[in-house]
Amino acid sequence: MKILCIADHVDPLVYSASVKPRFGDVRFVLSAGDLPMEYLGFISASLNKRIFFVFGNHHLKYLSRFRRSRGAAEDPFYEYQRDPMFRNYFGSTYIGRKIVRHEGILIGGLGGCRRYNNGENQYSEFQMRMQIAGMIPRLLWNRLRHGRYLDVLLTHAPPYGMNDRPDPTHIGFKAFVWFMDLFQPRYLLHGHVHLYDINAERAITHRDTTIINVYDHFVLDFPDRAL
Repeated sequence: MKILCIADHVDPLVYSASVKPRFGDVRFVLSAGDLPMEYLGFISASLNKRIFFVFGNHHLKYLSRFRRSRGAAEDPFYEYQRDPMFRNYFGSTYIGRKIVRHEGILIGGLGGCRRYNNGENQYSEFQMRMQIAGMIPRLLWNRLRHGRYLDVLLTHAPPYGMNDRPDPTHIGFKAFVWFMDLFQPRYLLHGHVHLYDINAERAITHRDTTIINVYDHFVLDFPDRAL
């Protein structure tokens, strides 16, 4: 099963008239953030495939559409479930702090990056751990129902010490390392760290998890036998 993964850069190989013959065999698309919603809309319309995404720390023009205003009674991150416009905005489904099952694959989403200038969608380690804590009931249900917690964790930032950088902007989350140790997803897919060398290493392994930087685009061949 092929999955098109994208992040951080509007790739001319994807944003082109040849996108369908080039990527028409993918089953769906995962976006790890820092991409214009209009770009996701183009891919959705061109490939007619489902897109699941998280926001990064840039291109946040539409972020407020997926969150309530301060003090409102509704849950801030699940408003889109009640309104089809939010659920499929630009043909794309936001999965920040959520877990979905699609094509038999269990996918969780955690967007944003480490706080470095108090900008929007930036979090401390404690805040990210609290986001993960909110997902634990569904993770435990997955374990009971499907025999595993999660197949893919889609994030914007990388884990701490793995594909990250030492500068304050691009350092990863220790919370993601804890997540991998405890819930053992098959893949952690992230962006945020730009790769300018086409020969740069994208993937590393931590215990049972393969961590892949999907900057630009990356086609993940998910093994059907793993489902």
